Amino acid sequence: MNEHAPLSPADMAGLSGLVLMQGMIEGRFPRAPIAALMAMQGGSAGDGWMVFTGTPGPQHYNPIGTVHGGYAATLLDSCMGCAVHTTLSAGTGYTTIDLNITYIRAMSATTGIVTARGEVISRGRRIATARGSITDSRAKLIASGTTTCLIFPLSDGASA
Repeated sequence: MNEHAPLSPADMAGLSGLVLMQGMIEGRFPRAPIAALMAMQGGSAGDGWMVFTGTPGPQHYNPIGTVHGGYAATLLDSCMGCAVHTTLSAGTGYTTIDLNITYIRAMSATTGIVTARGEVISRGRRIATARGSITDSRAKLIASGTTTCLIFPLSDGASA
C-alpha cells in the first residue's frame, strides 16, 4: 500500500468511521494527504471524539510573519469533522456545511506542537454538530470552533 495515496472510495465505504480513524492513527491505513501538507499527526480517536497534533512552521506563515489563520481553521475543521466521522457506520459519509472559528492567540514557528481536539455535541440522522479547540504545550487556548456536518449515504464512491 502506498503510504501517500489515500484509500479508494470503495475501500473507505466498507469501514466504519471509527475503524478508519483508528487505522490511520495506527498506520494500518494511509493518512489523509492533507496531513503531510499541514504537519498533522494522528493522536487518538474514540466514539464521538478525535485528537491529533500539528506543528506550525514558517511554511504556514502569512505575509505579516505569523501562522495563517487558515492553519488553525484546517486543524479545527479536521478534528471536528473526524470526530463526526467516528460516529458513522460503514457506507456513510459527511461533509462540512458550516464552520465557525474564534482565534484567541497567534501561532508562529516557535509555538511548537499544538493539540487539536474535536468532540461531537449532537448527532442526528442527517446533521451532526461538533466543537473543537487547539491548545499549545502549556494548555493555553489558541483557537476554538464549532461545525455542522451533513451526513449522507455513500453510493458508488460519490460524495456531496
